[in-house]
Amino acid sequence: MTAAFAPAKPRPSLGYTHEIDADFVVYRLEEAGATLLALPGTGWTTRLRTSSLEIVRTALESYGWTETRIRPPVPPSEKITRMDEAMGWLPLIPVDRFVIRRVVGARSLVHPITDRHLFPWRRLGAALGADHKAVQRWHAQGIDMIVSALKQKR
Repeated sequence: MTAAFAPAKPRPSLGYTHEIDADFVVYRLEEAGATLLALPGTGWTTRLRTSSLEIVRTALESYGWTETRIRPPVPPSEKITRMDEAMGWLPLIPVDRFVIRRVVGARSLVHPITDRHLFPWRRLGAALGADHKAVQRWHAQGIDMIVSALKQKR
C-alpha cells in the first residue's frame, strides 16, 4: 500500500478511511468514470432494430456477421454508490470555472476494460483550442478545488 492510501482513522462525517488529497480524488473520479462507462446502455430506444426480425437475424447469423463486442461486467451496487458520490464532487468546482469542470469531468472517463483515458491531454487541448500543458494545469486546479472543498466539509 502506498503512503497516499494508507488507512487512517475513519472520519464519521464523510466516512473516508484515507486522507483526502489530490491522488485520492483523481483515483476516485477515474474509478467513477470507469463504473459509469461499465453500466449497460439498455432501455427503450426510438431506433428501429431490424435485427429483431427473425429472417434478418437468421441471415446475419448464417453469414457470420454477428458482432462480438466485449462488454465489462455490470458493476456492483457499492461501486455505483461510490460513483454517485465521486461524480457529486464535480459541482464543488465553481460554476464560473466551467471549463475546468469540463476538463476534470472528461478526464475522469476511463475505459473499464483497457484502463485508458477516453480523452488524453492532447485531445482535450485540441478540443478546447488550448495547449495540452494548459489543460493539465486546469485539471490540477480543478482537483485542488475539489480537495479543498472536501476538507472544508470535514
